Amino acid sequence: MVGRSSMTIPLPTRAWHALTCAALVLAACKPTPKDRVALVGATLIDGTGGAPRNDVVILVHGTRIEDIVPHAEFQLPKTAVEVDVSGQWIIPGLIDAHGHTARWTFPRYLAFGVTTVRDLHNQRDSILTLRDRVNLGGMLAPRLYIAGSMLDGKPATYKDAAQVESEDEARRAVDTLVLAGVDFIKTYTRITPQLLRAIVDEAGTFRVPVAAHLGLTDAITAAKLGVRSIEHMSGVPEAASKDASKFYAAHRAGFFQGWNYSERAWAGLDSASLARVAEDLARARVFLVPTLVLHDTYSRLDDPGILLDPNLKIVPPEEINRWNLPDLKARGGWTDADYAAFKKSRPIQDLFLREFVAAGGRIAAGTDAANQMLIPGLSEHEELKLLVEAGLTPSDAIMAATRNGAQLLGADSIGTLITGQVADLVILTANPLENIENTRKIDRVMVRGLLLRADSIRARW
Repeated sequence: MVGRSSMTIPLPTRAWHALTCAALVLAACKPTPKDRVALVGATLIDGTGGAPRNDVVILVHGTRIEDIVPHAEFQLPKTAVEVDVSGQWIIPGLIDAHGHTARWTFPRYLAFGVTTVRDLHNQRDSILTLRDRVNLGGMLAPRLYIAGSMLDGKPATYKDAAQVESEDEARRAVDTLVLAGVDFIKTYTRITPQLLRAIVDEAGTFRVPVAAHLGLTDAITAAKLGVRSIEHMSGVPEAASKDASKFYAAHRAGFFQGWNYSERAWAGLDSASLARVAEDLARARVFLVPTLVLHDTYSRLDDPGILLDPNLKIVPPEEINRWNLPDLKARGGWTDADYAAFKKSRPIQDLFLREFVAAGGRIAAGTDAANQMLIPGLSEHEELKLLVEAGLTPSDAIMAATRNGAQLLGADSIGTLITGQVADLVILTANPLENIENTRKIDRVMVRGLLLRADSIRARW
């Protein structure tokens, strides 16, 4: 006899059919998972320098751009969320090619559409840890490319720089940084041509590029030695001068002595010498990161109203205190005559950039934020404005902050908006090609495929 617990009682055919239909209905009602975002209807400025494309759809899957098609040819996939951006403009995520980051800077950068930062000096171990956490998705922040601690001659300007005196020390310092995992090497003002030659050669062994803030080496010599970029247009007055000995004496005397002498000297450089240097640098295929916003801001520090700028509210009060503007001005030793000379030099710096671009030179937009009075994110837009005032077209300025920055970094997956690229982009409410200041009119930012409203990022401050 079979026990009751092992018996199988068959369902009537009609009841089984009803249950099957119910299961099918429930399955049909289950929502389709959404794994794509379709940005529909904007005008695309893709960063390549090509003509804007009106009324397109950018389809994003995960962290990448899956497709870009005309709106009229697009059919929304069932797995995509549609975002109406009609009447708006989309540009690539901006790249600040010369920054100094900290955690507090990250939401500021993102809110202003800066999705990548090239960090040129920081405490080595802490910035390495932060870079890896950010790039692995551990926090909401721009992508970071880092130099770690910079290399300087003796005595080093900053205590956390790696100080080198001989070519052998220079090579060992490069080895240490490369083994630690930096993305590039940064050299500072007390590096001589002999030391720079050793640094570039050793870094080249590992295919690691070198960025140079020059002092004891002129720009043409540095370019011929093979540096990837020249920061702040440093070394240009030295290269354009008939006798650079007074420049080098000033640089040996101290950082500010060298900076001040070089900055004042721009005003006295003749256009023929500047054109010669510009052509030589363009021919060497070196990038310039001019940081016009740094030169311009420091020429105006004599204005008491600079501290009344409402944009300073973007910066945490403790950082404003750390900036300690009175102390900076005192250490700089700046007088009324210095400020007047700095202002007089500004048009000559712009002239040099026009010559450099005309010769085929490549500019990458950088800011030196978050040094004194240089607000992370916002300063990038100030740089774009100054580049246009210097003579670049709005399209060229945008490429300086996107495609060119990516080329400088050797990062072929960012900087332009084409199929297969990383989905870093900025959605604007006005056309930046008509007015470069429209890059500030940000509605939303996408970083690694994550779409964020600029207002929601600001709310994190």
